[in-house]
Amino acid sequence: MTMVGSKTPEWNANAYWNGDNKALSHADFAGKWHMIYSYPFNFSGLCPTEIQGLENLLDDFKAEGVEVIGASADSFLVHKKWFEDGETFSSPITHPIIADTSHAFCKAFDILREDLGVAYRAMVLIDPEGTIRMHSVNDLAVSRSPEEMLRMTQAFVSGGLCPANWKKGEEFAG
Repeated sequence: MTMVGSKTPEWNANAYWNGDNKALSHADFAGKWHMIYSYPFNFSGLCPTEIQGLENLLDDFKAEGVEVIGASADSFLVHKKWFEDGETFSSPITHPIIADTSHAFCKAFDILREDLGVAYRAMVLIDPEGTIRMHSVNDLAVSRSPEEMLRMTQAFVSGGLCPANWKKGEEFAG
C-alpha cells in the first residue's frame, strides 16, 4: 500500500547533526518541503556514495526550500564514528542523519526490512502541508542517483506537469 497522498506520520528521533546528538521530530519540518532518504547501514561500500552525493547537492536542495534528512538504523555513536573517521567522506556531512535504533522511524514510513533490522533505500518527499508526495523504496543492493533525487524534488516543488527527464527551467507539459 502506498503512502503517497497520506499525511506524514508523527515521529521523534535522535540524529547525528554536525557532530551533535540532536532530538528531531516531524514538527521541526512542519510547513517546509523536506526529503527524507534512508540507507541500510553505515560502514558499507554503497551508502557513502549516496550520502556524499546528497551532501554535495545540499545547496541545490536548499535553493528549492527543501530540507534533507538521512536515516538508518545505526546508533548516534556509530554515525559519529563513521562520519568523523576522516577517510570515508571527502567533506563533512552537515545534514541530519537519524539514528533509528528502535526502528520506529523506519516502521512509521514503511521502509524497514524487518528480517535484517535495516532500512531499505528509500526517498520520501513531504510538502509544506505534511502530505507525502513521493515514496520510493529500493532493495539494498542498488544505490540511487543523488542527481535524480534532486531532479524529482525540483519537479514536485515546481508544481507543474513535468514530463520524463524534465529539468528545472524547462517547459512544463500541457
